[in-house]
Amino acid sequence: MTATTDGSSEAVQQPRAEADSESTDVDARAALAAQRAIDHLLARQDVAGWWKGDLETNVTMDAEDLLLRQFLGIRDADTTHAAALFIRGEQDPAGTWSTFHGGPADLSATIEAYVALRLAGDEADAPHMARASAWIRAEGGIAAARVFTRIWLALFGWWKWDDLPQLPPELIFLPKWFPLNIYDFGCWARQTIVPLTVVSAMRPVRPAPFALDELHTDPRNPAPPQPLAPAGTWDGFFQRMDKALHAYHKVALRPLRRSAMDLAARWIIERQEDDGCWGGIQPPAVYSVIALHLLGHDLDHPVMRAGLESLDRFAVWREDGARMVEACQSPVWDTCLAAIALVDAGVRPDHPALVKAADWMLAEEIRRPGDWAVRRPGLAPGGWAFEFHNDVYPDIDDTAEVVLALRRIQHPEPARVEEAIARGVSWNLGMQSRNGAWGAFDADNTSPLPNRLPFCDFGEVIDPPSADVTAHVVEMLAVEGKADDPRTRRGIEWLLREQEPTGAWFGRWGVNYVYGTGSVVPALVAAGLGVGHPAVRRAVSWLESVQNEDGGWGEDLRSYQDRQWAGKGASTPSQTAWALLALLAAGEREGRAVQRGVSWLARNQAPDGSWDEPYFTGTGFPWDFSINYHLYRQVFPLTALGRYLFGEPPVLRTAASGPTREALG
Repeated sequence: MTATTDGSSEAVQQPRAEADSESTDVDARAALAAQRAIDHLLARQDVAGWWKGDLETNVTMDAEDLLLRQFLGIRDADTTHAAALFIRGEQDPAGTWSTFHGGPADLSATIEAYVALRLAGDEADAPHMARASAWIRAEGGIAAARVFTRIWLALFGWWKWDDLPQLPPELIFLPKWFPLNIYDFGCWARQTIVPLTVVSAMRPVRPAPFALDELHTDPRNPAPPQPLAPAGTWDGFFQRMDKALHAYHKVALRPLRRSAMDLAARWIIERQEDDGCWGGIQPPAVYSVIALHLLGHDLDHPVMRAGLESLDRFAVWREDGARMVEACQSPVWDTCLAAIALVDAGVRPDHPALVKAADWMLAEEIRRPGDWAVRRPGLAPGGWAFEFHNDVYPDIDDTAEVVLALRRIQHPEPARVEEAIARGVSWNLGMQSRNGAWGAFDADNTSPLPNRLPFCDFGEVIDPPSADVTAHVVEMLAVEGKADDPRTRRGIEWLLREQEPTGAWFGRWGVNYVYGTGSVVPALVAAGLGVGHPAVRRAVSWLESVQNEDGGWGEDLRSYQDRQWAGKGASTPSQTAWALLALLAAGEREGRAVQRGVSWLARNQAPDGSWDEPYFTGTGFPWDFSINYHLYRQVFPLTALGRYLFGEPPVLRTAASGPTREALG
């Protein structure tokens, strides 16, 4: 099937005929579901050519937004009311907040949400607030919260700066080869840590509008001393180093510190994007605004004004008047995945919506060096980022998927497309790490030291290669006719080594083993591994073993902490689609698992062609920071239905044929 120019659908490709009547019935339901999904997705395209779903995380984004406005003296009644409405709506009956749908209560999120509601005027003795504070005290109070939460509280005197780990701004002076230089951190951590070194050095305190004694287990002794780990351990070493940094803070040479903070300010300003944001993500923008303000930038300064305006663009206003703050926005990622889904479901490659999407993606190509060039100084730029504006940090995953999307579209200027694809392929190849695999933003960002710092107690702060990103690059290289390239072969070999004993692959950027396996199997098959390869068969067996009784697949985020949860969870549209993509690539179309999975997608589709998915299936930091990409529930089921109905897209069939497939089959 394909869509006409007015957005309606008409069949132009015929699903392959089946002799089995039950299978034919599944085909008919799949075709109807795909047609509805196509119409729904086309109707959601922006007039500029892009797609974007809401990117939902947790209430710490909303709480910290209010705290920032309080700190800068710009908090207004309307924003406060709308944010509080959203935060209250996310509180569970026990009075706590979690970081993902259905997840356990999280101490830091609950503290930050509680403080934000106090700012909004909710009294401490209100029933919903009293339940929250009682739970916080039972869990150890503010002293047990993460470092970032306590930094926010220190800004208002609710916590002492002396009781926080130190990272001095002199860190900016460390050469790129020295351990713990800023480029040893992942790009998201690097953008956050540089401004925070300024904040922690200046130790500002703005008068708090109320006390928070009710959040301490003992208000008279809010920060009891913590025992030191043994001196011969890494934890013991870094704890003692932190004590030394505290001592250094008291005697730091003023000219040296001022020079460090000035250099940090220049580093921050140089990385501000055209839209005023930093890296296209909210946390670095928040801390950068605070740091620059402390260094003397008035709120009317162009840098500050643009930064604050960019933060307003992260707000999603809902029909009920609530205001949700996105941690990030995902238009490039959503657009390339939507284009892939539409073509794979039979939409004409020259459809105007796809050509418009291609034009928008081509305009988003990044043609200048960014921080990635620190490790790859001789590599020519040419890639795509995740967000609307993020020229400093293009990412390998988006670049691979954009190439796969552009390759599917029949554009009226083919030379323009070919040139962009060639640059993207070259850049991705140049970003391969020494072990043969690919990380998300940097090459060889694998130092174990940053994660050891007491300052870094929340989520991943490095960017090592992952199976899902590596798989997407391998699939892209195979489509580009480079399956036999030695660099591609090294990526394949790495993937084969990374397979779990169960047959699954770990998913770094999606939840979790279902995502990793759903990414790797199609890539291996596209690169020429036969469907009978032992690695493929083990993956198939694992996916079949974790299919839910209702026919779908799901995986809870708890699998990041406990492998017994691997492949276990309520069925979701996106995770069901990921499993189907792997099984279909492995030649299992007629198998019962695929038939049941396709039936589940068709059965659970809404009349308007969409799917509902409250569960979080995206990953920022495994377990610590989870994401609900609201477009995942639309694009991945459509891709799976399309590949069920029509088989592999022509671009994959062409790339996977020939001597490579024969040699490795």
